[in-house]
Amino acid sequence: MGLPLPGLWLKRLWVLFQVGLHVAMGKVLLTLFPRRVKQNILAMSEKTGMAKNPHFSCENWIPTFFSAQYFWFILKVRWQRLEDMTEQGGLAPNCPVVRLSGQRCNIWDFMQGNRPLVLNFGSCTPSFIFKFDQFKRLIDDFSSIADFLIIYIEEAHASDGWAFKNNVDIKNHQHLQDRLRAARLLLDRSPQCPVVVDTMKNQSSQLYAALPERLYVLQDGRILYKGKPGPWNYRPEEVRAVLEKLHS
Repeated sequence: MGLPLPGLWLKRLWVLFQVGLHVAMGKVLLTLFPRRVKQNILAMSEKTGMAKNPHFSCENWIPTFFSAQYFWFILKVRWQRLEDMTEQGGLAPNCPVVRLSGQRCNIWDFMQGNRPLVLNFGSCTPSFIFKFDQFKRLIDDFSSIADFLIIYIEEAHASDGWAFKNNVDIKNHQHLQDRLRAARLLLDRSPQCPVVVDTMKNQSSQLYAALPERLYVLQDGRILYKGKPGPWNYRPEEVRAVLEKLHS
């Protein structure tokens, strides 16, 4: 459940202090010990497989750490997680979403009986795109027992925000058509499942605390699996383990 309003603002102030301190210390350490800091960041990316992305080198993203854009994005994500409305075993929020045709619907509209529904939240971030084929293999292997839905949310690395080099040039979405246009880029990758977009109020992103990317498995209207937030903990292999267990 959401925090009471006074408690929420106290939490936000505490998070603001934490993020500000993190960025300030990061800047100092990056200045004094650039090699050591880069090694630590690379070690984290190794655990997720991001360092193996042949189209995206560390020089495209590490220099952007601890910038003003980094600060504002991390603060937004941390504040969003304070209002996370989901818990494993709990009721799955039935948020409004928009089909690429412009038709409005809800997440539960994609559930069929007691079949699991895998939700894949993300945008054109390097980590989301890098693992897109891995997600498609899940669809190939488990489409007989489960359904899949990609929900395109606000850009994590917009070209006018916390931008990375050698990334897709997409600005922050100002209108629904901007978001629909960005989501259609995924069609070039043959997603093999429906693609919808979050509303411009970012309702599903907020209630599922999905920014920058996240995976869920729903069944019978409840949350069967709640993945940890990306990019470091965005792991399609965990969804595979859940579906394999159901299949057996």
